[in-house]
Amino acid sequence: MARILPKTISHDEFLKIIKAEKRKDFKLAFILGFYQAMRISEIKALRPEDVDQERGFIHLIQAKGNKDRDVPLMLPVRQALRWGKKFLPFKFSIRTLQRAIKRAGIDVLDKDIHFHTLRHSGSTFYLNEGINGKKADIRQIQGLLGHSRIDTTMIYTHVTPDSLKKVFDSIFE
Repeated sequence: MARILPKTISHDEFLKIIKAEKRKDFKLAFILGFYQAMRISEIKALRPEDVDQERGFIHLIQAKGNKDRDVPLMLPVRQALRWGKKFLPFKFSIRTLQRAIKRAGIDVLDKDIHFHTLRHSGSTFYLNEGINGKKADIRQIQGLLGHSRIDTTMIYTHVTPDSLKKVFDSIFE
């Protein structure tokens, strides 16, 4: 039986969702989902004391598999937390957040996406595009996602057609 790859959205598509979202608490949750590649349950459980701005880490407690882990605080998240830390812990339910991203995907992108799409999309973004041309390798993404097995991380990251073309075009330059 063939495995169906999860859908992803591009960084530009994600930014359109962020721009269109009116609720700042949803906006912060979406930013955490994409740039930190956090699970919806990790976002819902996040407390202000879990964010260490000084060290530059988010401490995730009892994440999937009952594992604690520290993940580096990404610059866009640091900036969002300046105005959004007051929303932690989030008051909305997981179901409300699931509905919010689904609505945003349909309204803004005309795509049926789920909250977990942000996790896949963020990890794909770091693999293919990165920030200012600085990409993460698969082992670094594995650490960000908190996977113990690299093959699980491979499911989360997708080589985009544009990235593939760019690599192979550069071989012949």
